[in-house]
Amino acid sequence: MKEKIYLRQGSEYMTLGQVLKEVNVISSGGAAKWYLAENTVLIDGEPDDRRGRKLYPGMMVEIPEAGTFFMAKEPDDAPE
Repeated sequence: MKEKIYLRQGSEYMTLGQVLKEVNVISSGGAAKWYLAENTVLIDGEPDDRRGRKLYPGMMVEIPEAGTFFMAKEPDDAPE
């Protein structure tokens, strides 16, 4: 499954921990450290375990058993 994750209006990036919560892999931000210690998440094809890793538009995130996600800017005409 490939999906887009849109950055919030006015944001330049999202952290890896925020993305994990956004796609319902974890239920709280505190679980990100544990999840990343137990699972290999790929950022643009490279493993990364930093929950604070900044993800910018154009980056690809592969999360085990959740799918592949592409970071994108929210369209200007999107409802708030």
